[in-house]
Amino acid sequence: MANLTSGSSFLLLGFPRAQELWLLQAVLFLVLYLAALLGNLLILTLATVDCRLHTPMYFFLRNLSLLDMCLISATVPKSVANSLTRQNTISFLGCVAQVFLFFLSATTEVALLTAMSYDRYVAICHPLRYEIIVSQGACVQMASSSWVSGALNAVLHTAATFSVPMCGPLHVHQFFCDVPQLLSLACSRNVGELVVIGLSLALDSVCFVLIDASYIHIFSAVLKMPSWKGRAKAFSTCLPHLAVVTLFLSSGFFAYLRPLPSNPSLWDLLVSVFYTVVPPTVNPLIYSLRNKDMKEALRKLLRGRFRPSG
Repeated sequence: MANLTSGSSFLLLGFPRAQELWLLQAVLFLVLYLAALLGNLLILTLATVDCRLHTPMYFFLRNLSLLDMCLISATVPKSVANSLTRQNTISFLGCVAQVFLFFLSATTEVALLTAMSYDRYVAICHPLRYEIIVSQGACVQMASSSWVSGALNAVLHTAATFSVPMCGPLHVHQFFCDVPQLLSLACSRNVGELVVIGLSLALDSVCFVLIDASYIHIFSAVLKMPSWKGRAKAFSTCLPHLAVVTLFLSSGFFAYLRPLPSNPSLWDLLVSVFYTVVPPTVNPLIYSLRNKDMKEALRKLLRGRFRPSG
């Protein structure tokens, strides 16, 4: 039985140990990480300093950008550092922090994406009542509820995962402390964490159904638009949103629902990349940087023409 204390450490055995592959993984992850940070920081800056972007949609986008930076920062920097230093260890407290930050970010993001889909549904299907339904108070309540639910879920997952003794060598076949891998190290069946995972997946499924329902109504309204150009613009905006949400949730479902293989393959690692690295990197591109108002705000920022929003 492994004696887990603050001085214990886990061995992250995610990627092949060949030096060339470690270097390639480090460079790729570093590029994606910097791109995610730059894109999300840009969104935060533009949506804060430009008073024209002080709307419900961009309020949610500011929260999403903050979550994306937290999500990718929870896992990627440690993996890059390990690859560059040719090490693959993480301390016990570092592993606990990764589990907590991952579930805080991921759970809050799912709830926030549900709120964002509702915001778009009201904006397109009930435009005359939009300001009444999606008021400032409603936005704050939806965002606050998302963060609270994420924090509660993170506490439950972290406490349940590390509440049982772990046996054998502390080898994690991932590039970060992923809960399915940690459960495989438990000396006995971790019923508490399995219950928490089941509850989380059930709530994620509800969110996914609500998001799909919102987009079904949105697409129905878009198809009734008389302008072909308007329909094309709406579809080009909504379809990438739905695609990333589907990729984010489906890859997470796949990783947490299927039996854990004894020898994880490269495909297993790629699946984890789909719900830890890809969404924070592509969200800035599909949610904001393709947006006309955001491009105009960026041009104003580069020209130094912003006025104080007070």
